[in-house]
Amino acid sequence: MLFLNGKENPDDSELQYQDMKKFAVVLAGCGVFDGAEIHEAVMTLFAIEKNGAAWTAFAPDVKQHHVIDHLSKTATAESRNVLIESARLVRGNIAPLSSFNAAEFDALIIPGGFGVAKNLCTFAFDGADCSVNADVEKAIRDMHNLNKPIGALCIAPVLLAKILGNINVTIGDDAGTAEAINKMGATHTKTGHGEVIRDAANNVFSTPCYMLDAGLVQIAAGADNIVKAMLGNM
Repeated sequence: MLFLNGKENPDDSELQYQDMKKFAVVLAGCGVFDGAEIHEAVMTLFAIEKNGAAWTAFAPDVKQHHVIDHLSKTATAESRNVLIESARLVRGNIAPLSSFNAAEFDALIIPGGFGVAKNLCTFAFDGADCSVNADVEKAIRDMHNLNKPIGALCIAPVLLAKILGNINVTIGDDAGTAEAINKMGATHTKTGHGEVIRDAANNVFSTPCYMLDAGLVQIAAGADNIVKAMLGNM
């Protein structure tokens, strides 16, 4: 099932969809400490629509690593599903990542949040030696093989470094994460708020967002800048 901008199977008569560039947005749950970072996810969706493109959301249909009480910032005994939790961010209009078809999209983008490092891969626990969810890896490799733009916000560039290896990305200025990225065979470039690093050879884009001490306006700028950069290379 295909959703575009929160609409299920838009009617073929809606001509505005035909000429739109289409982004696949990969989510990692809902909530900064155990899922997708909400501000980054929403601002990414907003930036896509604001710049005249369309989006479809995806998430792996797997159990979350754990559930965090965001008030106390402690783990609970709950068990939740990444796809079901991600659906909270997009009003239920989301598909399992296993159904992703790279041929249907012009770009793929991944907002950050600890869920990226806990649910989409094991970077939070294993660092440079992390493993990546099979559906996530396939989606990234399929887009890369078609030379379509791939974007990553916040901590999400570690996924691209692990999967693609010799690429140039940024997570801002965190020394430990930058070291791990370099250890995975990629190159880290230090950046500030709203800056976007483009690896032209691999059509990969990254921006730091909440990996820096950012505010909501800065997150919005980062999301807008990366979406614009990706659209400019389609």
